[in-house]
Amino acid sequence: MEVLIAVTLLSLLSVGMLLAMRIGLNAYTKADGKLMGNRREVGAQRILNQELEGLIPVMALCGAGGAEGTQMRSTFFQGEEQVMRFVSTFSLQQGSRGQPQVLEMFIIPGDPKGVRLVVNELLYTGPTGAGRLCSADRHFLPVEAGPQSFVLADKLAFCRFAYLEPSRNANEPPAWKPEWTAQAWPLAVRIEMEPLETDPSSVQPITMVVPVNLHRNPGINYADGLF
Repeated sequence: MEVLIAVTLLSLLSVGMLLAMRIGLNAYTKADGKLMGNRREVGAQRILNQELEGLIPVMALCGAGGAEGTQMRSTFFQGEEQVMRFVSTFSLQQGSRGQPQVLEMFIIPGDPKGVRLVVNELLYTGPTGAGRLCSADRHFLPVEAGPQSFVLADKLAFCRFAYLEPSRNANEPPAWKPEWTAQAWPLAVRIEMEPLETDPSSVQPITMVVPVNLHRNPGINYADGLF
């Protein structure tokens, strides 16, 4: 009888320990998932910030793939509400110490709903190479998502770009524009994002405003060869 009682108590103790370990492991898994998700969101926002801070003021020979003499020297910056294309010193694979890249940021439909922000990286080979992505009338080739596209933000209700245009009147403040058409670069870029589902316990995608610290005149040929 004493042996039976001892075995029963040991069994109950083992079951209790197993349940406690299972609850602890489940809590650890959930906490680790939340932490990794928060790190992913923070890392994506840091990448966006570094990519825009590394913007290079490139002048491209647009229409370089066309007939001889049809090229046009133009600022290489595509600014639309759903697409942004520019040259940056920051690379996802090589960081800030790698070769300059042509970055294509754009919004695509999410899976199964919402939208996602993705980026393509193309090696920048010079004004002629960049000019193959735009025509002589400054129309850019369409962007396409592929196996090498990197998802910067997912499960978004919406995502759009806006560009800060300097005021022509000293008494008026700069204005945000959904499309950039000027032969220069904007003062800042705003990336508006909102999560598809709000979760107060996690880091959420937020609207970002990144200043573009350029002080160059597109009409001047500088000695560094970028123009």
